[in-house]
Order: sequence, then C-alpha cells, then structure tokens
Amino acid sequence: MIVVGGGSGGLAAAKEAVAHQKRVAVCDFVTPSPQGTTWGLGGTCVNVGCIPKKLMHQAALLGESAKDATHFGWNIDASNLKINWSKLVEEVQSHIKSLNFGYKSQLKSENVTYWNEYASFVDPHTIKTVNKKGQQTLRTAENFIIAVGGRPSLPSIPGIEHCITSDDIFSLPRDPGKTLVIGASYVALECAGFLSGFGYDTTVMVRSILLRGFDQEIAEMIGYYMQDHGTKLIRPAIPTQIVKLPDGRLEVTYSRDSKEEKEVFDTVLVATGRYAVTEGLKLKELGVKTSSSHKIYTNEKDETAVPHIHAIGDCVVGKPELTPTAIQAGKLLSKRLFGQSTKLMDYHLVPTTVFTPLEYGTIGLAEEQAIEKYGADNIEVYHAHFQPLEQTIPHRLQNDCYAKLVCNKKENERIVGFHVLSPNAGEITQGFTTALRLGATKADIDDTVGIHPVTAENLVLLNITKRSGKDPMKTGC
Repeated sequence: MIVVGGGSGGLAAAKEAVAHQKRVAVCDFVTPSPQGTTWGLGGTCVNVGCIPKKLMHQAALLGESAKDATHFGWNIDASNLKINWSKLVEEVQSHIKSLNFGYKSQLKSENVTYWNEYASFVDPHTIKTVNKKGQQTLRTAENFIIAVGGRPSLPSIPGIEHCITSDDIFSLPRDPGKTLVIGASYVALECAGFLSGFGYDTTVMVRSILLRGFDQEIAEMIGYYMQDHGTKLIRPAIPTQIVKLPDGRLEVTYSRDSKEEKEVFDTVLVATGRYAVTEGLKLKELGVKTSSSHKIYTNEKDETAVPHIHAIGDCVVGKPELTPTAIQAGKLLSKRLFGQSTKLMDYHLVPTTVFTPLEYGTIGLAEEQAIEKYGADNIEVYHAHFQPLEQTIPHRLQNDCYAKLVCNKKENERIVGFHVLSPNAGEITQGFTTALRLGATKADIDDTVGIHPVTAENLVLLNITKRSGKDPMKTGC
C-alpha cells in the first residue's frame, strides 16, 4: 500500500497497515507557501496547525496570568510585560522539529518506507514521484490512501501576494507588529486572539458572520469578548486591494457600508478558508470525483469512485477538518483493508475546541441546527453565565463564561448539543464526549455530583431554561 500524504491521518493508516504485516510506503512532499515557507513530516497539525497554535495560545494566556498574579500578591511589574517574538518562534519551531524527527524515526523503526517526493497518478495502480532534484520514479501498489490534507485559500485580490497565512505565521522571522487578520474562521480568530494577547495592535476583518458552522450565539460572545480585550473588528467589510508601501508596510483598501476605506498594517494574515491539495494528483483522469474545492468524494468505507483508492481526512468532502478524526479514520480504514474489521468511522458527536482567548468547546449540534432538525417546540436549552473562582480576585471573566446544553424533549431530554465558553474548555469538553455518545440526558447530568469549585461544575448545575425567560447570570459560589 502507498499512502500519499504524511499528516496525522496518513501516518496512522500506514502504521496500522504495517501492524497487519503489510508492505507500506508513505509519500509526502510540502510545496512551499507563496511566502516560501515549508516544513517537515507530520502534516498541518504538527507544523502549521494545532501544535504551534496551542503553544502560542498558551503563551498569550501566560501573559494574562502574569498580570493576574499581581492581584494574588506576586511582585510582578505587569505594566512592563513584553513578548519576545523571536524567542517564542525559536522555541515553537524547536519543538516542531523534534516531532518531525520523531515521526521519521518511528516510520523507520516500524519498517514504513518514506519518500519525501511529490506524487501524481499515472494509472490506477501507479504513481510517479518527483524528488527535490527533479528525479522521477514510477511506483506501484495494490491499494492507495490519499491523505494530503489542505492548504489556506487566497482570495483574488490585487496585492494578495504580499499577505501571509497560517502556513507562515508560526515561523515568521520578524515581529508581526500591527496586524490585520482577514477572515472569521476559527483559524482567523485563534491567530488574532494570541496576537492581541501578545500586545500587538490586531484587527479582524469580517465579511459577515463569525465562526460559520458553529453556534452563533456563542460565536458572537467570542467576538464581544475579543473586542473587550483589545482586538478590533471591522464588520461587515471586504478587502479590495493591498498595496506594499516603500517602507514595507501594507496599505489595505476595503469596502464597508458601500464606502471605500484604507488602513496601513505591518502584516496582513489571510484566513478565509482552505482547499484540498489534490489537484496535482491527476485524480480526474482515473475517474475519482472531486468538488469545486478539490475535495474527494468517498463512500462510508472511505472508498473513492475507484474502489482500491481511498481517501481520509481534510481532503474528503463533508468530513470534519480535525486531526483526531483523520487519525481514527486512518486506523479503522487499515483495519478494514488488512484485518478482520468491518467497523466504520463514526463522525457523530465529534468534539472540538476553538482556542480563542476564551476557549469554546462543543459537541454535537449548534442551537440553531437543533431547532432546524427537531423543531423549536421540541428543544429545551439549559444555560448559565458564570465566573471561574480563579478570576474573582483579579476581577476578570465576570460572567463572560457561558455553558449551554441543547436537549431534545422528545427523547427524554437527550443532550444533542454541548457548548462551553470558558478557560480550559477543551479539557472540559473531552470528558463530556463519552457521556453524549452514550446517550446522556439532562437527568443524567443532574444526577452527576460536581467537583467544587471547578469550572466544569457549572455544567452539572444548569437549571435555568431559555424558555423560562429567567436571568441566566450565576451569583454566589
């Protein structure tokens, strides 16, 4: 078997296949970004996604915690805190390189062949690979898994070549300075969040809504929180031109309320969406069907229109663009191909977290999605605003945090949507996922004894419904 793509999903599939005594090769090649950024084995998550994002998010949180520390008696000059961008990038990239090395070593130790070469199909069982020197090799296999992931999309705007993306920000050799983030995706808001947390003058340009596909009530809460803590939002607005000035700064022209406006920034980061990196694979010639964003159509068994060519992860139509789902799908696919398993990947109730300054963890349906699916009369929403104990002394997050359980009344108030906006939301959400997958109802949560005084306790104490019209602001401990 040949796996095309050395990200989390592809590597997981390769290692699982080897465990079934199959000969496996991984072919991975990173085309440099328009700004020339490239990276090693491991895919988006390791190099330019989850890992560096979470580390920079943590760096921003530490800066805020240092300010909080003064309220707890620590003698810290909070007015003089300053991020050392070069040091941060150095440490983050050092950790990433250690992961790259670890992946290479693991493939070698598990007898997975690794080719750092660009692949394209010649026929249904043959690929042509090209290395950095331009040398071509034909390679054949009985089965293929395409796990090439995605890259940031760039809108067609004059001067877009002067912008960076999430492919570049985590290794940016210079201080980003005054930054404009174009887009309202989770990538856009996460990057804007940590840049603002570092003290950079940061603006987010939003075309319409924040966090499309997520619960819109909470998306707006995130926007308000970020604005209250220094991030500027320009909305609704559309960039129309970017001009590089003689001093290297970027003048951005944009349209807002039918008026043209301009502003100058040191850095412009574009995060308006992503596309699947499949165009160069020559899949159409084989009969493999792809979408307008180059994503691959598959069936429930991860098979493309050519049965022995499979696809998993971010490059597949309709699948969550999440590392853990790609890993799970890869493992299960190899078990079906080479083991005795028939188990399919279950994409129902997959948890995720948006690492904005105030984290947002979610499982299942947004409130509006639940209403659309089950009807407003059949939905009961339990909710509360709250303040973590740790923030009472520094007087932060005063009822900025929010928890919401969306329940289907016709199924004994089974929880169909879980939402929490708070510090460490990811840690909280992971634990509740199993309960929801096992069909947890509101009564099950009510019967759960909380741990006092922790943030997650607020989820098991929810007793106010939206329908009641009562104030959800929590008082007392």
